[in-house]
Amino acid sequence: MAAPVVDQAAADPAVRSLTLGKALNLGLRAAMEADPKVIVMGEDVGKLGGVFRITDGLQKDFGEHRVLDTPLAESGIIGTAVGLAVRGFRPVCEIQFDGFIFPGFDQIVSQVAKLHNRTLGRVKVPMVIRVPFGGGIGAVEHHSESPESYFAHTAGLKVVSCSNAVDAYWMIQQAIRSDDPVLFFEPKRFYHSGFMKADVDTSATPAPLFTSRVLRRGTTATLVAYGPSVKVALDAATAAEEDGHDLEVIDLRTLSPLDLAPVFESVRRTGRLVVVTEAPSESSLSSEVAARVQQECFYSLEAPVLRVAGFDVPYPPAKLEEHFLPDLDRVLDAVDRSLAW
Repeated sequence: MAAPVVDQAAADPAVRSLTLGKALNLGLRAAMEADPKVIVMGEDVGKLGGVFRITDGLQKDFGEHRVLDTPLAESGIIGTAVGLAVRGFRPVCEIQFDGFIFPGFDQIVSQVAKLHNRTLGRVKVPMVIRVPFGGGIGAVEHHSESPESYFAHTAGLKVVSCSNAVDAYWMIQQAIRSDDPVLFFEPKRFYHSGFMKADVDTSATPAPLFTSRVLRRGTTATLVAYGPSVKVALDAATAAEEDGHDLEVIDLRTLSPLDLAPVFESVRRTGRLVVVTEAPSESSLSSEVAARVQQECFYSLEAPVLRVAGFDVPYPPAKLEEHFLPDLDRVLDAVDRSLAW
């Protein structure tokens, strides 16, 4: 007789089935419970719980002195957080939408990224800047962008991106505990989607923050992605099975510093690499991954490194975004071109 199917989430109280958005909410809550110096701040994060409801209930439970509704002024939010971090707090700033981060760009690259170095290490800036990013929600420009390459290029910043509920729960806590400033990019289209729902073991030991992860083993070719593009890569790997292809999928997770050792190891076995990202390809993270793999794995490559990315144009109107974003067909086409080389 077959063994009965056990619902792990129901059997173990430490395991909860969570959406990515709820996992972030509980991760923030856990960080605030563990350290009274953790402060959440941003536009509408308090009474409303944020436009995506990621901070829902936090102000009610922790008070207005720890969950602060701010004016619509990203430069002021980041600047105030710098002062709080210098004074020993661990502020978590929410940027309401990805494109709204640019009014705070000067503060991030001129102050947040450089203060530790400017003071010869005497001053730390332990702050997290949460950024809902990427498309797929039918919104206008400034609401669907992928600006991560700007910040990955900036020395002094750490940049990470979660792609699933398990990572969302643990990575936000790890980022808050870091003494370095962290840009935390969240795939907003999957906040409340069942696609990224997962059983989260809140008693587990998480993987280190600044590491990439092999999500699916394969031998035919390697797919590398991060954030919202991870689901596209996994879907492509599943679809490719029908054609007899066994694709390996790697989630970068950390964008600065890049952890490419698993990618190098994979490419040395498969001989082929396709990088998937929503960001435009020009001068992007996908460019850096391609260059580093070519440098480290030149004699293992059976085909050029290919990239499936957003186009080098401003983000289009909502009716056109499905033509802009990397999708299953574009990824499978890149795999076919790599195998045909």
